[in-house]
Amino acid sequence: MSKTAKTRIKNIQVWPVNISITEAFTISKGEMTVAENIFVRITLTTGTHGYGEISPFPALTSETQENCLTMARSMINELIGKDVLEYRAISTQLETSLTHHPSVRCGLETAMVDALCREIGIPLWALWGGTAVKEYETDVTIPIRAASESVTMARNWYQQGFRIFKLKVGEKIEDDIETLSVFDNAFEDISLIVDANQGYSVEEARQVAQKLESLHAKVIAFEQPIDRHDLAGMADLTKQTSIPIAADESVFTVEDARRIIKERAADLINLKITKSGLLPTVEIVSLCRANNVPLMIGGMIETRIAMGCSFSLVLGLGGITILDLDTPLLMADDPLQPGGYSYQGSRLLPWHSAGLGLVPREEP
Repeated sequence: MSKTAKTRIKNIQVWPVNISITEAFTISKGEMTVAENIFVRITLTTGTHGYGEISPFPALTSETQENCLTMARSMINELIGKDVLEYRAISTQLETSLTHHPSVRCGLETAMVDALCREIGIPLWALWGGTAVKEYETDVTIPIRAASESVTMARNWYQQGFRIFKLKVGEKIEDDIETLSVFDNAFEDISLIVDANQGYSVEEARQVAQKLESLHAKVIAFEQPIDRHDLAGMADLTKQTSIPIAADESVFTVEDARRIIKERAADLINLKITKSGLLPTVEIVSLCRANNVPLMIGGMIETRIAMGCSFSLVLGLGGITILDLDTPLLMADDPLQPGGYSYQGSRLLPWHSAGLGLVPREEP
């Protein structure tokens, strides 16, 4: 292909974006009140733009906005002139150069494939195959709070049509068990995902699993109850409880997913493109589907750019049945123009415009 190919990268711009969160996002590993993210814009030789998002979550990945900006900018000269048709090869190169910065890889990869799809005129989900293009239901996250406050927050979402709640737990087991009881008594027709973010010991996780088995609500998953490295503990929990155990922080890479499957250390795996990178996430999906491992998909504190990219995998690849794609709803402002996927209560609606169909309200 000639050096003047339409799909070659002409320019890359990255800039910080800070968005307030309406309620402090508190998990067992820390708290965020502002999403300190980064937008990426890749411009092709034709002038076509593609957008990506870098969404660091320091408590989980040790990435920060500052070091992610530095690493993203360090890749610009290396990527200019590359052909986005070769996005898989470029992704492999990024894995080597940015091994410990998965959210940076994700932002650059997303911008590349978004630019490619806009150039050829297809939605991003079509790049992955368009296997399951339809409406989906997402959960909504209730951060760690006192029991009564958790119920009040959930009632507000319930009135907007949400019936799947993701409860953050893992700080104090006594408080968590109280919250689960109060929550279960307050609602009749809900489903729960309970996420400890590695907050429990194995014994504490067993106690919580026993509590979950006694609830009236349907418990879809007990997510990452213990330390990500303790696969033996995860495997024991998976055997001992009827509640589905989900691996999240235990799976950053394809090799991590392979170990989880081999050790039978979880019933399902939670995907996040910002913890693994975009193309590695696609590989994890293929591996899990080949081994009949159910999948859910979530994110860090992301706008509709990264979350839309995750939704594109749901629509394009199929087989991802549990959606935790709610964080744009938790933000005080949407920094993007109308377009792309949208929310209708708890429903995620597909889009049909090229790429992600999204453009920031303010660009560099």
